[in-house]
Amino acid sequence: MKKVVNILTVTGFMFFGAIQSAFAQETAEQTFHQVLKQRFIEGDPGFMGIVLVALILGLAIAIERIIYLNMATTNTKKLINNVEDALSSGGVEAAKEVCRNSKGPVASIFYQGLDRVDEGIEAAEKAVIGYGGVQMGLLEKNVSWLSLFIALAPMLGFMGTVIGMIKAFDSIEVSNDISPAVVAGGIKVALLTTVFGLIVAIILQIFYNYIVSKVDSIVNSMEDASISLIDTLVKYKK
Repeated sequence: MKKVVNILTVTGFMFFGAIQSAFAQETAEQTFHQVLKQRFIEGDPGFMGIVLVALILGLAIAIERIIYLNMATTNTKKLINNVEDALSSGGVEAAKEVCRNSKGPVASIFYQGLDRVDEGIEAAEKAVIGYGGVQMGLLEKNVSWLSLFIALAPMLGFMGTVIGMIKAFDSIEVSNDISPAVVAGGIKVALLTTVFGLIVAIILQIFYNYIVSKVDSIVNSMEDASISLIDTLVKYKK
């Protein structure tokens, strides 16, 4: 996990550093935030505001998922060992108590399996598989909304691009002149909305990939731990 966080941090610094350098070359006397604010206003606050809302909502979902997934991460090997020791010393109730005192989806799955072990190994296995699907759904909750904002941000930017080009041609039609000064305003709006839409999509995509990889890691741990639990219960019943 530390390696992934370090990669995300370095990538973020490089990405924002490149943006800041690009803006700094244009206006050396202004700060990065001032330039960003100026470009935001120049890009038509109507469309830029919608893109900003997509960024805020996407980041809110991403941060909530990252916190939830980090809290859901447990040391499965330690939990399995504790459950095995509890089964050996105190039976099923002691093992269930260990699961109740442990956090994360793996402990919840273990509890469901232990709760059905008196009905047989097959019943316990079905409970583990069924509740594993429930926990997987909780891990992936709201991730589809994050992918929606990733797709929506550049689309909004491109919509602003089209509208900016329409304004440019409207200016040409009104003035009956195709000089750069006439069309520059509309083209600037078109390019700025595209840039900000792509920036939002890139930021959210980085978080999305991290969340998906984290979910996959937890799901793999859940599957491995579930197999180990069933093997442990088979030994216990014998």
